Amino acid sequence: MGLIKAALGATGGTLADQWKEFFYCESLPKEVMMVKGEKVVGKRSSNKKGNDNIISNGSGIAVADGQCMIIVEQGKVIDICAEPGEYTYDMASEPSIFTGHLGESIKNTFKTIGKRFTYGGDTGRDQRVYYFNTKELIDNKFGTPNPIPFRVVDQNIGLDIDVSVRCSGVYSYKISDPILFYTNVAGNISNRYTRDEIDSQLKAEFISALQPAFAEISKLGVRPSALPGYAQELSEAMNLVLSNKWGKTRGLKVVSIGLNSITLPQEDAELIKQAQRTAIMRDPRMAAATIADAQSDAMKAAARNEAGALTGFMGIGMAQQAGGINAQNLFTASSLKCANCGYEPKGVNGLPKFCSECGKPF
Repeated sequence: MGLIKAALGATGGTLADQWKEFFYCESLPKEVMMVKGEKVVGKRSSNKKGNDNIISNGSGIAVADGQCMIIVEQGKVIDICAEPGEYTYDMASEPSIFTGHLGESIKNTFKTIGKRFTYGGDTGRDQRVYYFNTKELIDNKFGTPNPIPFRVVDQNIGLDIDVSVRCSGVYSYKISDPILFYTNVAGNISNRYTRDEIDSQLKAEFISALQPAFAEISKLGVRPSALPGYAQELSEAMNLVLSNKWGKTRGLKVVSIGLNSITLPQEDAELIKQAQRTAIMRDPRMAAATIADAQSDAMKAAARNEAGALTGFMGIGMAQQAGGINAQNLFTASSLKCANCGYEPKGVNGLPKFCSECGKPF
C-alpha cells in the first residue's frame, strides 16, 4: 500500500487511459486547510459501483506545490506524500512516505500514529485521499483585550520593573505535521476543513501565549517600544510556548508575527522616563551640567526679581550656604583619579585630599 513515482515521460493516451482512477486536488484557497481528494474514474477501473472510498490498485495520485497528501484506510494513515509530482498507488509495496519539505520528523509521527491495516489481501472497506494546504496561512489579526505584564530590565541604569502593555497586529501559521492535524483536529471529513472552524480557538491561545513569550523577550533587555523590531525572536518564543498545544497536538506552528506600535499606560511610561532621568544624575558630569543649567536659570530669574536683582542673588547665596551642591565641585570630582591605584571617585561632594581606596593623597 505504497506510492511509486510515475514516469515523467509516460506515453499512451490520457490520464484516464493510463490509470484506473486518478486523484487530484485543485489549488487550495487560503481559507481551506484540508480537503478530500477528487476522483476521476477511468476506463480501466474496477471500481464501477460509484464507491468513492475505495482506491483501486494502480490508480494515479497527483500532488501539487504547497500541498501534502495522505492516504487513509479505516481511519488510519497508511501513506503520506509532500513532494510535488504524480504517483501510482501500489497495494503490494510498503508505505513510501515522501516527506518533501516537511522534513524527516514526519516519519516519526507516522511510526507513532500511522498504522497499516490489511484484510486478507482486500483493500479494506474505506479508503480516502486527503490533501492539506501546507502554505503559510496569513492575515490572522489579533489584539490584546486586557493589558499584558511586561518586565522592563535595563542593566545600565539598574531598572527592573513590571509595566502593562497593549498590542495588536497579525500573525501567520502553517500546517507542519499533517498527520497530527488529521488525527487530532480534522478527522475523516466528507468535504473540506476551513480555517474558520479553528481560528477563534487559535487566536485565544495565541493571545494567552503572548505573556510568557514577552517574558522571554524581556530577558534580552528589550524595551516595550522596541518590540516590533524583534518579530523573529517573538515568533520563536511563541512557538516555544505553543509547542504542546499547537506543535505536538495539532501539527501547527507560528511562521511570523507583525506587531503594531506597543502602547503603555501614561503612568507606566512616566515611571520609566523618571527612572531614566534619575539614572542620568549618577554621572557627576551630567549632574554638574544639570545644576549649572539650573543655576543659570536661577541667575536669570534673579536679575528679573521685582524686589531688585541684589535681593535675588542674595537668595541664591543663602541656598548654596544651606547645603547646595556646587557644580564646579562635581566637574572637578568627575576628573579626579588616584595616581597610585587608579581609583576614580564618583559623586563626591567637594575636593577630597586623600584616596578612599588606598589612602594616598590626590
